[in-house]
Amino acid sequence: MQHLLAIFATVFLAELGDKTQLATLLFATERQHPPVLVFLAAALALVASTALAVALGTLAERYLTMIPLKLIAGIGFVAIGLWTLWGHYSGA
Repeated sequence: MQHLLAIFATVFLAELGDKTQLATLLFATERQHPPVLVFLAAALALVASTALAVALGTLAERYLTMIPLKLIAGIGFVAIGLWTLWGHYSGA
């Protein structure tokens, strides 16, 4: 159960304030979209993208066991952060 809570907390915090949440917020502000339908569509989209990620992760685990995927992902996030900082401070 502790693993499930850790996964939930990580995904929940990662989704807060991201582009997907902001897009959902904007759809909900339009009167032509009932809020319940916006919720259902956004929830189904998140479920579908999560299912794809789990399927790809399962395949990757089978074939890429020798590659340190967490290290590569961490380096990727650090690189994106540095690129963002570079863009901010270089005036781009």
